[in-house]
Formats: sequence, structure tokens, C-alpha cells
Amino acid sequence: MARIKLKYVNQFANADRADKRLRYYFRKRGHKAIPLPGTPGSEEFMAAYAMALAASSDAKIEIGEKKTSPGTIDALCVSYYRSGEWLALAQDTKDARRRIIEKFRLKHGTKRVGLIEEAHLVKIMNDIPSLSSRRSWLKAIKHLLQHAVPTMRKNNPAEKIAQVRLPKSKGHWTWTDDQIATYRTHWKLGTKQRLVFEFALETVSRRGEVVGFGPQHCYVGSEGERRIRIERTHGSGDVDIPMSDALAAAIDAMPVPTAINGIVPLTFLHTERGKMRSKKALGNDFAEWVKLAGLPDQCRLHGLKKGGMRRGAEAGLTSHELMGQSGHKSLAEVERYTKAANQRKLADSGAAKLRAAAAKGPKLITDQRGREESANATYTNIETQLHKQGSK
Repeated sequence: MARIKLKYVNQFANADRADKRLRYYFRKRGHKAIPLPGTPGSEEFMAAYAMALAASSDAKIEIGEKKTSPGTIDALCVSYYRSGEWLALAQDTKDARRRIIEKFRLKHGTKRVGLIEEAHLVKIMNDIPSLSSRRSWLKAIKHLLQHAVPTMRKNNPAEKIAQVRLPKSKGHWTWTDDQIATYRTHWKLGTKQRLVFEFALETVSRRGEVVGFGPQHCYVGSEGERRIRIERTHGSGDVDIPMSDALAAAIDAMPVPTAINGIVPLTFLHTERGKMRSKKALGNDFAEWVKLAGLPDQCRLHGLKKGGMRRGAEAGLTSHELMGQSGHKSLAEVERYTKAANQRKLADSGAAKLRAAAAKGPKLITDQRGREESANATYTNIETQLHKQGSK
């Protein structure tokens, strides 16, 4: 039987205890041991393991920490990476901000934080060609410099810099029903291409949620229905939703997972070594799968989330029902995803009412002058008829 092997996880059996069960701990050199609940592979175990792994990575000594001078940007970065604000961020956010901060630190790490002026930051930001990159840069640097207040300086020099405005855009393309059918026709059940598609569409999930999806998230409910627990990212709430027939068929058609180097993969999508796929790699691969299916480049993976939300809105789901499925925490977000679907539905409904009103309305007749008028119309402004003798 294959065993799950996880880095830094040790198991212990205490013969003096009555239950004799195995206990698991996360042990990494230089860090305090952390007990892990449940058994390897279970949802509670993997969640605790991920938290312990992230905490140990963030708590490590920064390269060059002992050589940093107090009051410099180098020292500020080291302090920021240990702050509660940083540790509370999602891993995706940490990775994106760290890339920006480290580039900034590489060029200006030895400079004094107290000497940074707003004009200096504006000049650096304006040298960034992409507007979206400028926006991300400013957001990351604002948070970094805010950490310097009040220990290294009295105010945040980036605080009054206006946020970069991006051109208005409709965002990712929303998949149409014809495009959904075309993809399904090309990629058959039993392929990872089809499984990725069905999961993203049927559960309105992002690519970061797709790569982390595994058998441990599927279970049978109290009434015998198949369900899924999804840990949402980007601030959305976790959801527990019924599994659609389309997704169930895609999962059941996949080959039974086998151990790779003695380890059974914990996700449906994984590398040749059994590790979880990166969401960036999945996005690139999906773009290629779309091309092979004969679909336009605008059909991206995130567009399936919008397509799923559109289908729900057109099926008559309320905004709150859509929130329960997507995990969005505000009605504004749901309405942003379903605006086009609701407008089309209202337009069709309005047109149907107009047709019904026209069918029930008065019939038109043509008068002696060739003008159309209602058969049962009454008028109060017609001229008084002349007497046969010519007088009124």
C-alpha cells in the first residue's frame, strides 16, 4: 500500500498511551514542533500542514539580514516580511508583492527610508511602461512604506500618490454556449483537459482553485448526493456545493490515481513527479488546449468562471444563490459577473411583454383619407359636421 510522504512530517507512537494511535508533528530545524491533527491526506491534516509550512517559510532568516544597516530599505524589508500584516496575506499575494519589493530592494536597499520623498517614488513608478504593472508596484510599495511608520519615519511618502487608473475594459471574455459545446466535443471525458474545463465551469472556480482540487474535497452528503468543498482564493468565502452531473462524469472517467515515487498525488492535476501544478503553468496549457479545440484566443480559463455565472443567472438563480455557489462576499461582485446575462434576460422579457400587449391591443382600421386609426377609438377634437343646407 502506498504511503503519503510529506516533508518535515514525523510520526510518533507512544506505547504508554492507552489508544496507541500514531501522532504527527511538523518538525523543521530551527523551529518549534507543530502538532498536526488527523491523518496524512485528510482535509484537516493538509490544511494544518500547509499553514505550518507557510509559517516556517516566512519565519526563516532573510539572506543578508545580519549585514543590513538600521534605517535602510533592506532593514525595512526584513521587518516587513516578519510582520503580522505580511503573515496574514494569501500566498499568491505574498509571491506577487515579494517580486516587486525585491526588485525595489535590489536597486535601493542601502538607501535611508527617512530620506525617501514622494517625487522619488513617482519618478520610479513613471519609468514602468505598463499601467497594470505601475498599479501593482504602487500598491506593494505603499504597504511596505506604511510598515515604516512610525518607527523609521513619521509619514508614508506613497500615501498621497493617486492610484493608477486603468482603461475601461469588459475583462475576460465570457464563454458562450456554442463555445462550451465546441470544447466538450473536442476534449472527451477521461482527459485532464476535459476535467479542468468542467471543474472551472461547473463550480465557477479560478485557476488557483482548480490546481488545488483533489479527491479529499469530494464527499457524499447526508441525503446521498455528491458534494464538493472548495477553498476559495482572492478573498472569496469557502463553499460547500452539490456536484453537477457533468463534473461527476468528468471525475469518474479519469484513470485511478497511482503512486508516483511511493506518493499518491493529492490533486487531480499534478506534475510527472506527483506535485501540484502551478496555476501559471495551467493557464498557459489551457490556452493551448483552447487553440487545439479550434476556439479563439479570447476563450481563457477565467472566462469559464464568468460563463458559469452567466449560465446560472440565465437559469433564474438569484444573486444570493449565486453567492452561495461562487463564494463572493458582496452582491456588487456577483452583479458584475452577471450584468450582461441579466440585461439580456430583461431585454427578452421586455420584448415578450411588448409583443403580448400588441396582440391584445385594439385593431387598426383605415379611414376615408387612408389614415390608420383604432376601430373603437373616440375623439373629442373632431370638427362639427355641416348642416345639409350649408349652415351649422
